[in-house]
Amino acid sequence: MKRRNLVFGGPAVLAASMLGGLSTRAGASNSTVIKFGQSAAMTGGQARYGRDVRDGIMAAFAAASKGDGPKFELVTLDDGGISSRCAQNVSTLIDGGVSALIGLTSGPGAEASMSVVNSNQIALLGTASGSMALRSNGPNASYHVRAGYDVEYKRMANYVRDFGMRRVGLVHLVDASKVNLAAMSQALSTLSMAPIETIAVDRNATSFNDVGERLLAAKLDLVLFSTNASPTAAIINQMSLGRYAGLFYASSYAGQDLVDTLTERKQSCVMSMVVPRPNAGGVNVVNTCRQDLAAVAPDAKLGMTTLEGYIAGRIAVEAARAALKVSGGERIGRARMKESLAGVKADLGGYRVEFAPGVTQGSQYVDLIAIDRYGRLVG
Repeated sequence: MKRRNLVFGGPAVLAASMLGGLSTRAGASNSTVIKFGQSAAMTGGQARYGRDVRDGIMAAFAAASKGDGPKFELVTLDDGGISSRCAQNVSTLIDGGVSALIGLTSGPGAEASMSVVNSNQIALLGTASGSMALRSNGPNASYHVRAGYDVEYKRMANYVRDFGMRRVGLVHLVDASKVNLAAMSQALSTLSMAPIETIAVDRNATSFNDVGERLLAAKLDLVLFSTNASPTAAIINQMSLGRYAGLFYASSYAGQDLVDTLTERKQSCVMSMVVPRPNAGGVNVVNTCRQDLAAVAPDAKLGMTTLEGYIAGRIAVEAARAALKVSGGERIGRARMKESLAGVKADLGGYRVEFAPGVTQGSQYVDLIAIDRYGRLVG
């Protein structure tokens, strides 16, 4: 796969390669270079998710870097889906001089990073998580291009109500914020319901047999998953083999990896999406993402997770260009980038992102789909 505008390595490599958040690239007609930093899972159980988000951002940056205007670079460090490594990477990226942070793929990792993010007055854009802890701790520097879990969970609850299901199980990540669990509990409590089984799992565990057995024994109508793809896929597989007759509902965090895994196994589930459907040919942002991704990685498949990263990349470009206009094309600082983000109102063609002073939640878009056993997105 062809990689552009990417620096990938450990802190020592990063420190040697980064010259500041905004610099001039030799041999590039003195074009302004704006660097964004990302901590993502490049290894471990969430590696597919991390790579997809990164590739989407890179596609947006590569397209925006064509011509004589500013150039956009992405510096990615691997955190393996581990919160402490994410926080360490964020500190390293900030010390290395990036203009803003983008596309973190661990919600708990982003939460653990917020103190250093806020103290350094640097913007954190497009975390690929609906974490409510990033949205409910008062004003901060975290800007969101996707809906939060509160909106997703309300859709889940409405689905439960519409189909008359009463016996519900909930599987969530052991490191999930209590605020996220409270949002799910509140969504179900509006229906005077509480989960029959609530089970916390490790996102990087290799076996979930005990979880599947507990859920099967509970005789549930529906299992709600708020986890990454690996636990969700493993538990669905075990319960399907155990002749479970109920339904599965996965949150958006499972991403394209879950869709592809279930398609290969000819299994199905209901899923919430926070971006348009990747097969929606009539939606401009989907078509543009497909074209820009093909230019960077011709063999890459467009999926919902890549599209989420692409949208974050497009918004980063919008904010940076607006900041450069205000500064007259001169160097832009981190504070200027934050100010610019706060004023972004972008229609990407079938998907809008709008921020305002004090409003860092840019979208409430949630779609409900069913993945049938042939991998088709229906409903």
